[in-house]
Amino acid sequence: MHQQELQQLVENISSEHFNRPFVHTARFNARLRTTGGRYFLQSHDIEINPKMLAAFGMDELIGIIKHELCHYHLHLQKRGYKHQDPEFKQLLSQVGGLRHCRFIEGTQNTPRQIHTYSCSSCNQTYIRKRRINTSRYACGKCRGKLKKI
Repeated sequence: MHQQELQQLVENISSEHFNRPFVHTARFNARLRTTGGRYFLQSHDIEINPKMLAAFGMDELIGIIKHELCHYHLHLQKRGYKHQDPEFKQLLSQVGGLRHCRFIEGTQNTPRQIHTYSCSSCNQTYIRKRRINTSRYACGKCRGKLKKI
């Protein structure tokens, strides 16, 4: 499916299920990893994750589009467009959109590497998520030189 076909599909779903036109842009964004789609409040555009179509098919894609269109139409009407708002929940169940998209294996962020440092003088150990420059930083306890373990 190409961008133009996605735009046409979103416009059709909007007119069929919401009885309102979709007059902004719908596009694929392959950089989306953990979400099926997103709605932009400022530009009113919708981005859809193309991996959802490849992994789960057209039904899942239509459910995601309906979800994003709920945000779109409620926001333009100045009504409750957030996930926790009752108006959003009601409209989502009315049109049959998805509350959550399914998980694609291998798309979640991997856990960060842990870096361990030790003081050469007092043997104090430090565990950090980020690497530190051992020539710039010293032990906080005795000011000794740090070495990476």
